[in-house]
Amino acid sequence: MTDRPRLLLLDGHSLAYRAFYALPVENFTTTAGQPTNVVYGFANMLANVLRDEQPTHVGVAFDVSRQTFRTEAFPDYKANRSRSPDEFHSQMKVLGELLAAMSVTTLRVPGYEADDVIATLAAQAEAAGFQVLIVTGDRDVLQLVSEDVTALYFYRTAAEMIRYTPAAVEEKYGLTPRQYPDFAALRGDPSDNLPSIPGIGEKTAAKWIREFGSLAALVERAAEVKGKAGDRLRDALETVRLNRRLTELVRDVDLPVGLDDLLRRPYDLPAFTRLLDELEFRNASLRQRLFAADPGDGKAHEGTGGTGDSGGPAGDTAPLKGRELGPGELADWLQTRAAAGASDELAVPVGLAAETTWVRGAGDVLRIALATGDGFAAAFEPARLTESDERAFTSWLADPGRPKALHDVKSLLRCFAERGWRVEGIATDTAMAAYLLLPGLAAYGIADLAARHLGYRPPADGAAGLMVEARAVLDLAGRFTAELRSTGMTEILNDVELPLSALLARIERAGVFVDAALLRELEKQFADAMERAADEAADIAGHPFNPGSTKQLQEVLFGELGLPKTKKIKSGHSTDVDALTWLATQTDNGLPEILLHHRDQSRLRMTVAGLIREIGADGRIHTTFQQTVAATGRLTSTEPNLQVIPIRTEEGRRIRQAFLPGEGYEALLTADYGQLELRIMAHLSQDPTLLSAFESGEDLHTTMAAQVFRVAPEAVTADMRRKIKAMSYGLAYGLSAFGLARQLGIAVSEAKPLMDAYFERLGGVRDYLDHVVEEARHTGYTQTILGRRRYLPHLGSDNRQRRETAERMALNAPIQGSAADIVKIAMLRVDDALTAAGLRSRLLLQVHDEVVLEVAPGERVQVEELVHAQMTTAYPLTVGLEVALGTGRDWDAAAH
Repeated sequence: MTDRPRLLLLDGHSLAYRAFYALPVENFTTTAGQPTNVVYGFANMLANVLRDEQPTHVGVAFDVSRQTFRTEAFPDYKANRSRSPDEFHSQMKVLGELLAAMSVTTLRVPGYEADDVIATLAAQAEAAGFQVLIVTGDRDVLQLVSEDVTALYFYRTAAEMIRYTPAAVEEKYGLTPRQYPDFAALRGDPSDNLPSIPGIGEKTAAKWIREFGSLAALVERAAEVKGKAGDRLRDALETVRLNRRLTELVRDVDLPVGLDDLLRRPYDLPAFTRLLDELEFRNASLRQRLFAADPGDGKAHEGTGGTGDSGGPAGDTAPLKGRELGPGELADWLQTRAAAGASDELAVPVGLAAETTWVRGAGDVLRIALATGDGFAAAFEPARLTESDERAFTSWLADPGRPKALHDVKSLLRCFAERGWRVEGIATDTAMAAYLLLPGLAAYGIADLAARHLGYRPPADGAAGLMVEARAVLDLAGRFTAELRSTGMTEILNDVELPLSALLARIERAGVFVDAALLRELEKQFADAMERAADEAADIAGHPFNPGSTKQLQEVLFGELGLPKTKKIKSGHSTDVDALTWLATQTDNGLPEILLHHRDQSRLRMTVAGLIREIGADGRIHTTFQQTVAATGRLTSTEPNLQVIPIRTEEGRRIRQAFLPGEGYEALLTADYGQLELRIMAHLSQDPTLLSAFESGEDLHTTMAAQVFRVAPEAVTADMRRKIKAMSYGLAYGLSAFGLARQLGIAVSEAKPLMDAYFERLGGVRDYLDHVVEEARHTGYTQTILGRRRYLPHLGSDNRQRRETAERMALNAPIQGSAADIVKIAMLRVDDALTAAGLRSRLLLQVHDEVVLEVAPGERVQVEELVHAQMTTAYPLTVGLEVALGTGRDWDAAAH
């Protein structure tokens, strides 16, 4: 790396196309229906190049349209190219917004292509003493390569890159970069619709240029070329001359900007972070690399600037006066600085941030930082504390009269407990507060939230960075506390989410005991079943193939066996589960069923392997419950995900048999809410038919089927009941007629009348659902029974797909979110009651609407009564709450 300025130039459209075709759009679409594969791929490539090349200046050139001086000279120029897909076009504006938020200059010049803009800037930069890097997927830029200009060429995907220096160009083509456009004129270019010389390939074209030195010399001495090749050359001279004019890049385009305008500038952090969240870019590696590429990263972290979501300044925060404390200094700092902070008018005088570790139920606290409202901060390592320091810190930490702002309370409490530290006086959790205010963000890390709301991002590492984090926690706490109060969600935070964080921290530390030997045996059984299924598939196909390979499946199913074609995707025809399920109904060939079985066994094997991998040294699995992932408020389970263990299949029950009570406990108890979403639907809609169906005590779905199909209850068939059950539960998820048809395996023309008949009999449900959407359209959000909000900005979108997706979210958010509220309240009530009764039994897991407890010897009857009483009275629904209990030697035996 030299001190010379380095200019990075990118061919915007070329790279965007590479990203579009490298990443399947079906895998890169937001919940609102916005395709993101172009933006994601481009951002990933840009982050890597910025990291690797460290440019001082950056510019991205885009084509304006296909009408350029080249099309005037040759109307068929690029005429062979089809119109870009709508999914591509819809992302170009978003890509522009991303580059603008990164303060990257973009250029478009009417009448010229992006390559001409790049050529002009490269010439200017080279003359000014710059090093120039050109990132592209278009080989025409190779003519620009020199000792100071390098082309980074993506030749297959958005990840495979060749670095073209003059030596690399000569090695590849046997030509100098200056000779490249001469060679290209002879070769032609099918992608640009430039005709080639019939019968003349790249080798011959390159040989002629090497032999004659240039195209001009070759044309002048064309008579010297012998044989049929010479005849073909002479017949095509006009074409070659035209090609040469069109392949020459223009180096003197009149540009609206100069090199100084390409100097890298700090990001607009709030806008940039908001965009990443809107695009649902949750990949931590990509976010980290993008933020690390910010020229202002770590330089504007003293709380002095930026614009937050509200449009106002980040505040009058003074520059941070922080220092790392040595042994024996913490007690004095707490007495002077934290006490001074307590006398300020700030609602929360101290912000706390910590660097922690947590792996399979074991954790520690490596470093802690504290920040006060008057601009002071300190950092220290717990391992280096003196006895008096630790005594002073733990006393302050456990003092409920000393309010503290924390970020990700559950993770901190989990690790603090490993050191025997108790925390009281938690005024807020900035991660949870942000989640309540804006559920569904892609990331709730303190650095992301500080960038979004405060306009600065703490440095990534070290004591200095942690002190800035602590100050950011304090700044965010003030902002979020006011916003929660204005939206009426303070009680949800204080009375539900914060107490739940403390409970979950204890649950995660406790973990659940498993029979590791049984899990290993099951993993082998599933692997053997996969192998048998693969052998059966090979017998039908007539040869072995990989059932997990989409390409090989397509060749076997649709090529060799000629089975009916499934829906078209970029790589051919779909072989996903839905496609194979459909295919199984369309043919007598047994292969689709075998492939589905293979896929099931593969999924089960991966599930069990994930469980085995996460067993801690204590023989227990310590799953992590995520409070800020599901936008509806539901808890999710990760590392491992216990929500993916099937409950209604024999294989799933065998896996659950491996979950056992640990030492000192005699049984597991499960408690599961019955028909929770439908009870909430009845409560919210007050539909007489639905209320009556619950109050009758008869089978709910049979009673409702009798109403909808207008038959006596005893005349309801199994198929009628199945359809109504699918309908009823589907409504809680915003089910459409298309979705119902797909779920039931019937035509939309049959599903639509079924829905009409359903709503005719359940008018209250129809009116409630209509009201929910209209109210959300007016306010911009929906609410649960506790006032938890879900914001839906796309309800007014001009894009039909995004609008309809938002409408489905509006339908399911109050029901799903209210169910989450009730389960959380129930968990807290059960835990409080266990503590109040002095029982050793404890909560272990929460999966969907079910909670699992570990029951101590002699406490079974009391725990069953306590759990039933607390869960059935968790919230006063009109139709009441129903809870089924079961107790047994393992999770499966405890089923009810």
